[in-house]
Formats: sequence, structure tokens, C-alpha cells
Amino acid sequence: MIEFLKQPWPWYIAGPLIGLMVPLLLILGNKAFGVSSSLRHICAICVPLRIPFFKYDWKKESWNLFFAGGILAGGVIAGLFLASGKAIDVNPKLVSEFSKYGITDYHSLVPAQIFNWQQLFTLKGFILMVVGGFFVGFGTRYAGGCTSGHSIMGLSNLQFPSLVATICFMAGGFIMANFILPFILNL
Repeated sequence: MIEFLKQPWPWYIAGPLIGLMVPLLLILGNKAFGVSSSLRHICAICVPLRIPFFKYDWKKESWNLFFAGGILAGGVIAGLFLASGKAIDVNPKLVSEFSKYGITDYHSLVPAQIFNWQQLFTLKGFILMVVGGFFVGFGTRYAGGCTSGHSIMGLSNLQFPSLVATICFMAGGFIMANFILPFILNL
């Protein structure tokens, strides 16, 4: 059984399991699937200022913190106990393209040649980790939710703003991966 869990699950198993979270959350408690709102709850708990955005009954939404905590705990457990130790299977075309930028480590989900403490203090690392993190956080707030909230929950509820947000997420990802990231990796 453990060997089964150590293998990557195909999309036709993992996708429906994620998709089944939507009706499960709606049926069990009329809750919306999404993770980015948990940061707002944490700020409302920890920041005692009188900022109107953080003045709401966060205790009513505390289930979301347990949900996000479960995601984090699951990732830690999978990384520590279920990792196979084998290199991640990466498309050969991507391996060839990334090798032009000196990226050859595929033993984890994030290449260690880019994402490490030493790289954080370089221009390339600062742009990828700090500036990129800021844009993800800003975009999530500006869009009124994250990709999981809009693309999984919003689209299943036929919400037009979620369709627009998902199209923008996909367009932004395409532009980033094909035009901006190669420029940054050449720095």
C-alpha cells in the first residue's frame, strides 16, 4: 500500500478527488473551497489593528485554517515519508530548455539551483522569490481569490468573475513561462 502512495497519481484519480471537495464542502457546511482566504484569517487573528478589512468574525471561518493546515501537514508527511527518492519525471524538451540556463537538478519539485538561500540574495533569486511572491499575493487579493478558489469552486458554481479570473490566470501563466521567465533566467 505504501508503494502505491509513493507513486505519482494520474490526473484521472487526483483531479476528480480534488473536484469532489467542492460538493463535499457545500453539502457538509455550505463552505467554499479556496486557500487564500486563510491568510486573511491569520492576519485578522494576529494583527490587533483596527483595519476594516480585518474586522470580521474570523472564528466563523476558522474551519478554513484547519483545511489549510491539513494541506500543509499532508505536504510535510508526503515529503518526509512518501518521497520515492527518484528524480522527478520531466518532459525531455523542458530538460533540454532548462539545461540552457544551468538547471539540471530534478530531484525535487523546485530546482535547487534557483530556489535556495544563496540565490535569494542575487538579483535573479530576489526577482523569482520576493518579487514573484509579491505578485502572487497581490494578484490573489486583486482577483478576490486564488486559482483553486476561482478555477475549482467558482467555475463549478458558474460564476462569471471566476471564468474571467481563470482566463487571466492562464494567460498570465503562459506569458510568464514563455516570455518573462526565460529573460529572468538569463540574468
